[in-house]
Amino acid sequence: MSAFDSEGRARVVAAVLRNSRGSILLTRRGDGRSFAGAWEFPGGKVEAGESPGEALARELHEELGIRIEPGDVKPFIAVPCSHGGKRIVLDVYQVPTWRGRARGREGQALAWTSPHRLAGYSTPPADVPVVAALQSSPHYPITPEPEAGDVADDCAAFLSRFEAALAAGCRRVQLRARTLGDEHLRLLAARCMARCREYRAELLINGAPRLAEELGCGVHLRAEQLMALSERPLPLDLPVAASCHGEDELAQAQRLGLDFVVLGPVQHTASHPNADPMGWQTFARLRESVSLPIYALGGLRPEDVALSRAHGAQGVAGIGAFWPAQALPSAASR
Repeated sequence: MSAFDSEGRARVVAAVLRNSRGSILLTRRGDGRSFAGAWEFPGGKVEAGESPGEALARELHEELGIRIEPGDVKPFIAVPCSHGGKRIVLDVYQVPTWRGRARGREGQALAWTSPHRLAGYSTPPADVPVVAALQSSPHYPITPEPEAGDVADDCAAFLSRFEAALAAGCRRVQLRARTLGDEHLRLLAARCMARCREYRAELLINGAPRLAEELGCGVHLRAEQLMALSERPLPLDLPVAASCHGEDELAQAQRLGLDFVVLGPVQHTASHPNADPMGWQTFARLRESVSLPIYALGGLRPEDVALSRAHGAQGVAGIGAFWPAQALPSAASR
């Protein structure tokens, strides 16, 4: 196997190692290296003729003194990244078991940390999407527009399907209700937010930063809103996301310090039948330009998480395939 991928990016492998308490191992980069002092997932470069599993086994033994079986590792996410003229693809694997006790054989510091604290560590750009994939939902459902009957019925049917998505495990959702007037949107958003609090889920409202700040939730910016901004529209404790379709929008999202974006359309989609899909190869090339967590959007289904992560996405976003076909029987009565 080549030490470079088909796009000429150097292959680098890394491991997600968990101890018996579920803590994840990070190693600190030494002086004299790029991103010196930053924390990263252990691993290193693939050499010519090595499979990723073989390279990871060699690197983990050299760095940490532990032994793994190359065939036991499980793909997690592959992140294309470009920085300082260097192009790599960081191929990250879950390593379920190993032999030996991890120690810094090259003098590097080690830290075992719980997954929810990973974002508190300074990491190289390629590791940022890995941390996000370990911490946040692989699915980002987008609600369909409420129908006229929903509004007339005080959105009871809409809300019961919304709660069905939460009950099924959704922990991050975008409320997209652009056809509603301000008062109807405020009422619906408040009710969605109340349900998200019950399920400890994250709500982002499409295109309404003032309402989002009022309710204490996140905002999802449309591309034209994103490009018109000069600063982040919400405080750091409230999530801000955006829809992106190309390099300029991704760069703006990175510049403003957004928490994540959606990028697409990757494939043909019924909701935008006239949009030209970019395909996975272009998606990965765009992914390479920023360190933001990215959801792939366009013609995808919930089961496409592994495919999306093979091209650097955190997961997948969408409307139709992600929205429950049926409501919770008890939800509409609240």
